[in-house]
Amino acid sequence: MFAEDFQTLSLQTSGTTIHLTHGGAGEPLLLLHGYPQTHVIWHAMAERLARHYHIICPDLRGYGDSGKPPSAADHSPYAKRAMALDMVEIMEQLGHRDFFVAGHDRGARVAHRLALDHPQRVRKLCVMDIVPTLHMFATTDQHFASGYYHWFFLIQPDGLPERMIGADPGYYLREKLKRWSAPGARFAEDAVAQYLRCFSRPETIHATCEDYRAAASIDLQHDEADRDRKVICPLLALWGSKGFVHRTYDVLGVWRDYAEQVEGGPIDCGHFLPEEAPEQVAEQLLRFFDTRQKLA
Repeated sequence: MFAEDFQTLSLQTSGTTIHLTHGGAGEPLLLLHGYPQTHVIWHAMAERLARHYHIICPDLRGYGDSGKPPSAADHSPYAKRAMALDMVEIMEQLGHRDFFVAGHDRGARVAHRLALDHPQRVRKLCVMDIVPTLHMFATTDQHFASGYYHWFFLIQPDGLPERMIGADPGYYLREKLKRWSAPGARFAEDAVAQYLRCFSRPETIHATCEDYRAAASIDLQHDEADRDRKVICPLLALWGSKGFVHRTYDVLGVWRDYAEQVEGGPIDCGHFLPEEAPEQVAEQLLRFFDTRQKLA
């Protein structure tokens, strides 16, 4: 799915093993995927970005072909803090002490925590189709609970969501892609096949539930402790004009309460920006991460 000159490897971090694909040359750009997918979400835009940047596309811990470490009672192995540290460690192994970051969905939440915990590492940050976790939980109402029911389903204990999703993971994943995308959106079948290959594993279903359990517990503790801190690097917020986030939040207004320098706007698509509108997203990233870059 990626150009032939992209390479695949696995790197050991202090907490797990991270599987990644990387290619291109230039300044480093880390791309982080969301749920229930893998690094493959970047397939339609990675080659174009790699003309200008060293593109690094990892699977987050718990996802894809990355490690699924045992969890704990406080879900800390799946805290965004742990996931962010994985990214710092793999980037350093690839020779990059500081870098650009763009994240979609769960990857954007990891990127947000990365910018808070390691501000010296992140030069600029792009978040796609989210507002901060703390804000979303703090403003929960029936509209939010209906649209984001999975936030409350996936955190249930005792293996309930694991068993229910595991009964037909293919149906669940395809239904998520359909519900969150704009009407008529199409996903590359070879990409969907990769998502299904990874998501159908029981250990992946469990690990991704732990991601959400962490978001509703230890991540909130970290976010509340850091509420008076803002992201200091420039932040670009992008979101789908046909999605839930667009209908529900003043996206730039919310992010300006969490970051010092904010810009952005909607893209004509649903939730899955990198796959529904890859050209438009690539243009925005090239412009934002280097305004001197000549677009091609």
